[in-house]
Amino acid sequence: MPSRTRKFRGSRTHGRGRKKGRGAGLMGGHGNAGLHKHKVMKMLKYAPDHFGRHGFKRPQKVAYAKISMNIGEMQERMEELVRDGIAVRKGDGVTVNLSQMGVDKLLGSGNATTKLEIIVSEASETAKQKIEAAGGSITQP
Repeated sequence: MPSRTRKFRGSRTHGRGRKKGRGAGLMGGHGNAGLHKHKVMKMLKYAPDHFGRHGFKRPQKVAYAKISMNIGEMQERMEELVRDGIAVRKGDGVTVNLSQMGVDKLLGSGNATTKLEIIVSEASETAKQKIEAAGGSITQP
């Protein structure tokens, strides 16, 4: 669409009235301008949480995530654990000290194929059931 500027040459307002054509003057400013002044009622009605802080962030020294391991992952890494001295073969079973490795909790995903004696501080119910079904046990350090 061609510009209408040529048509309005010589006109002071270009057909927009006195103040309507001056930038964002008609709408009271661009963007969030005036939310603490002339647009305060709009802000209070439609975005009351716009200003200020909200929520709570735990300090990093307090936040702590448990390091967990699944039974299936432990079975896959068994040779590596034996080589590193974390697991020891005893007869037909294996004794695994997950606390020595830094694992806080044993989870039950995967299958226990061998008899395992596991030393860990916490274990899920499914992990306990699967280990005991394979003839092993879980003890706390």
